[in-house]
Amino acid sequence: MKSAALALLFALSSIAASAQTSPSVPAATPAYASNPKFVAALTEARQLEKQRNYTFALDDYKKANKIAEGQCVSCLDKIFKIQAGLRSYKDAIATANQLVALATTPAAKSIAEADLAEAMLGQAGEKPKPAQLEAVHQTLQTALTDYPKNLSAKYEDACVLARLGQNDEAGKEFSDCADAASPKDPMRLRARHFAENPQLSLARMAPAFEVTTLDGSKFNLDDMQGRVVLIDFWATWCGPCNEELPHLAKLVKQFSGEPLVVISISVDKDEAKWKDFVNKHEMTWVQYRDGDGAIARSFGNELIPSYYMIGSDGVMLKTERMGTDDNVEGKLKKLLKQAREEAKPAATVGQTNGTK
Repeated sequence: MKSAALALLFALSSIAASAQTSPSVPAATPAYASNPKFVAALTEARQLEKQRNYTFALDDYKKANKIAEGQCVSCLDKIFKIQAGLRSYKDAIATANQLVALATTPAAKSIAEADLAEAMLGQAGEKPKPAQLEAVHQTLQTALTDYPKNLSAKYEDACVLARLGQNDEAGKEFSDCADAASPKDPMRLRARHFAENPQLSLARMAPAFEVTTLDGSKFNLDDMQGRVVLIDFWATWCGPCNEELPHLAKLVKQFSGEPLVVISISVDKDEAKWKDFVNKHEMTWVQYRDGDGAIARSFGNELIPSYYMIGSDGVMLKTERMGTDDNVEGKLKKLLKQAREEAKPAATVGQTNGTK
């Protein structure tokens, strides 16, 4: 299974993906695109995917691609993503190779080669052998030769180099990613942190995200470095969530003034109901509504209430329900102590220089 750190590269892939087509040369519409059977299969596949019926969606994407005589790149891209998501890495490798063969531009070929590398790493498992990592590295180097601006491939390669213990090379690639990424990309800060400490990329990291919270402020998870973050996934209609709300409110009050940020992420679809609930129950900490469930999915989270603790070093811990896990408070105290200890050297330097 691919590492949590590697899964984060998808936030950068959109930068590379933008180069797949040229705006000055519109692509010709293939003949199969108007085939009623193709259209029906593709429509059904998209609907099933939206409903998270991935196995059936995969079958329909394959059907559409078969009607297209194996030439539907968008179908194959969907097939690859579902196969990788289902951890069917052998099949994903075969699909990625098809995408490489069908690529018509250096950028498209590079992106397909990065997909191939991802599937190869997934197939290698949690503890890949050095030879397997080297093979993935070489595939990514080929992708970067084809299209040097493929930040997804560069980021992925940096993660692989870190796993190989080549920290100087990994740090440089992470730094290059941070320099080239858009300031709006939530992965930019993550790459910057990894450039300073490449081995941190091997730890279980929370997916990077940036949102505008209920009070209108920006929340970027990677901007919380130096503080402990407690993420609460919940919904107004969730009975167990309501039962645990007093426990969460108590923790917020108990650790007020500590280097702790609590953010509750609701999966409610009804914005008005959510806002009313938050106000009524005086949920004064950071609030965000994940209406389409995108952030919850990035965490691989299907159940609520769910809680995640992120230490000051960015490493993520999954915890249990507040009301049943008597050690939640203890875990927070330990993480907060670590955060305070890490902050001491900086404070000492400031005092030495005569600053506050």
